[in-house]
Amino acid sequence: MSKIKIFSLGGLDENGKNMYVMEIDKDIFIFDCGLKYASGNMLGIDYIIPDYSYLIKNKKRIKGLFITHGHLENMGGTADLLSQIPTIKVYATKFSKYVLMEHGVSANCIVEIKAHKKMSFGHVSIFPISVSHSAPDAVMYVINTKDGAICYTGDFIFDPSMMGAYDMDLGKIAYVGKQGVLCLLSESVFSENIGHTSPNHKLVDIFKKAIKDASGRVLFTVLPTHLYTIQEIFNASVNSHRKIVIMGKKLQNVVHFGLKEGYLTIDESTLGDLSNISDQNAILLICDDKASPYAAMSKIMNGYDKFIKLESTDTIVFAEPRYDSNEKLLVRLENELAQAGCEIVNIPKDKTILHHASSEDLMQMIKLMRPKYYMPVKGEYRYMVGNADLGYSLGILRENIILKQNGEAVIFDNGVLQSKGDKIKVGESLIDGKSSDDIGELVIKDREMLSENGIVLISATISRQDKVILVGPEVTTRGFIYVKDSTEMIKEIKRISEEIIERNTTPNYIDFNKIKTEIRDELSKYLYEETECKPMIIAVVQEV
Repeated sequence: MSKIKIFSLGGLDENGKNMYVMEIDKDIFIFDCGLKYASGNMLGIDYIIPDYSYLIKNKKRIKGLFITHGHLENMGGTADLLSQIPTIKVYATKFSKYVLMEHGVSANCIVEIKAHKKMSFGHVSIFPISVSHSAPDAVMYVINTKDGAICYTGDFIFDPSMMGAYDMDLGKIAYVGKQGVLCLLSESVFSENIGHTSPNHKLVDIFKKAIKDASGRVLFTVLPTHLYTIQEIFNASVNSHRKIVIMGKKLQNVVHFGLKEGYLTIDESTLGDLSNISDQNAILLICDDKASPYAAMSKIMNGYDKFIKLESTDTIVFAEPRYDSNEKLLVRLENELAQAGCEIVNIPKDKTILHHASSEDLMQMIKLMRPKYYMPVKGEYRYMVGNADLGYSLGILRENIILKQNGEAVIFDNGVLQSKGDKIKVGESLIDGKSSDDIGELVIKDREMLSENGIVLISATISRQDKVILVGPEVTTRGFIYVKDSTEMIKEIKRISEEIIERNTTPNYIDFNKIKTEIRDELSKYLYEETECKPMIIAVVQEV
């Protein structure tokens, strides 16, 4: 019999940053290691990852990190984790391995796995099963313990028409269910969507119509790891007598890898090059990035792209997910494109590029797995509640349905859910640029202050010998006031600063810390009374 502890470092009550930890007796198994992109109010932050402190503290017990599929919400934090714990082995299928390496993970750290090949770790074995998703080689994991199987679905849909690297092995899922499942962890993102996700994820007819109706070039914006969507664009272009030009090194690399490995199929004679960009019958695939949504098309729209010049006869197809947080940006871009005379095609609201399990998919997975305990994961809390309600409607007892927040541990002792669980300390690390260090909340607050109220810099130079002011105080402002229209305020800032400097200067000693503190305090009060703004105030006082 085993003691099993399950908790999340990220992914519960949020979109992205998925990371689920299972402790089986003394061994730790990690499932997914994702990131979350920063919202607009997190100025300058590129992405957010979980705080890995717990894993660093217990690194000797970690048996491995197991990736379900090659989307950044599920594997984008792997390089950051390995920078802190380089000894972790990462288990991933071929396409996931490719994406990991593209994002800075060394091949030496990755163990390439195949679906339906068991991995043994002492008394625990892990069995990956292929599932259907928009990224090829996606898998769910079955963790076999002495007390029964724990299953983590990752992202999935049910669609029998998806074949090859997108196929789902229903037989093996059903077999696992017959053997007995202790706990099923299932995604929740589309739990409120009625019916199956399929066939609403099939977009080839929309793409085909856009290509057929276009009088000039067709520009598709895509996300690079959504290979299923890229394949549908290829399928829609068949017999169109148009050349397809893949724009950007990142997208070219993933398409060439997909063609080489059989994830994508196309008559390569239809692929064009830079000489075909201006052809009126060209199809251009443009790579976007969720970190900078619609950046590629914005660059083209504003005339900054090195190769593509927008034409009024162009048709623009936004073949990527549409998120609420990016709605204003997209509407503004569409308006500018319309003013330029372009035709705009958006994915209809009843269709989806995202391949997440809707209500019928989730219920079908529950029926196949027949778990004793059900734990909704992945997605905002209301979606997790909706997922829990689906489990209850299929006969799972309320007390056997587990709803948790990040860090709240679920404990099974000898196969029985315990009423009390541990609380793991969780947090977030804010990543800016290439640094793997957490930026921290204080830096964000400083950036917010700078963006909202600007900065005032007070500088002065004092004689080391005579202890008198040689230069200044000089006042420099950025983003606060227009200096030429505020001469009286600038004079008063200088007067207050000079008075503070002289007050804290004696023939033998200058109290620099007190000068800087008093300048900040007194100028803050004065400037707020005058402007009702609170700029960042920096005082620089030096001796020469």
